[in-house]
Amino acid sequence: MTSRSVVHKPPVRKVAIFGGTHGNELSGIYLVKHWQEHGAEIQRTGVEVKPFITNPRAVKKCTRYIDCDLNRVFDPDNLGRTVVEDTPYEVRRAQEINHIFGPKGSDDAYDLIFDLHNTTSNMGCTLILENSRDDFTIQMSHYIKNALAPERCPVLLIEHPTLKYATTRSVAKHPVGMEVGPQPHGVVRADTLDKMRKMIKHGLDFVHLFNKGKEFPPCTVEVYKIMEKVDYPRNKNDEIIAVIHPKLQDQDWQPVNKGDPLFLTLDGEVIAYKGDSTVYPTFINEAAYYEKKQAFVKTVKIKLTAEHLRS
Repeated sequence: MTSRSVVHKPPVRKVAIFGGTHGNELSGIYLVKHWQEHGAEIQRTGVEVKPFITNPRAVKKCTRYIDCDLNRVFDPDNLGRTVVEDTPYEVRRAQEINHIFGPKGSDDAYDLIFDLHNTTSNMGCTLILENSRDDFTIQMSHYIKNALAPERCPVLLIEHPTLKYATTRSVAKHPVGMEVGPQPHGVVRADTLDKMRKMIKHGLDFVHLFNKGKEFPPCTVEVYKIMEKVDYPRNKNDEIIAVIHPKLQDQDWQPVNKGDPLFLTLDGEVIAYKGDSTVYPTFINEAAYYEKKQAFVKTVKIKLTAEHLRS
């Protein structure tokens, strides 16, 4: 292996762990608040690890957000907006977060942000990546997947030409989402919290090994790339007229082929998938996405490769 084929990245010195981006997703909130008082578990030599509650007003009310979704406003327009009296709370908060952990896209931005989320969907221990060419987060995903085995750890890639997320964690040079479910919003389950805790432990262990100079050989990771958001069938009044079919419910990451059932109307009619290619739905029947007119997202399975990595 020649040195030319090794990707050299600077050591990771500044890491944040975000909880409460959505104020009713309680696993991350409980963990971050615990780590703010008892932080030894998340400390690693030579790294500043900052646990942080991102949307404290929503956390206090145990609601997803106050005015708008904090996890969708980290775009240049909102981060650059002049704050006036009627500026949404989450836009103001986004600018504060960008000031503390960014500025987004700058050399001063935090190296890595883990953003902790829960879902009502049966997604297990999901990692969410935003960049198919980021060797560091691909290598980290490979490490976490292996460390969690035999527990399944799907990787969702939300890189898309038109679906722009503008996530809270995108302030960092390397953003990583952690989505653990199923768990009802406003509820904390011990098993779900423990899974999230292990994901963070393995992610920080990877950072520690990387900073110590460990070399990570080239790797390939199977990921689910987001393709399209699918709405519920609706009538002319824009009301939902069909629910997720029982054979699709809780089947996140499972293949769906032409003719497989997607929805069931209240009259008992089955609405099937009409596409020719296999897709892998996820975020199936997520409670928070009814307002976003999203029954599930369609993904396709691809492989991402990362180069030989060393700090």
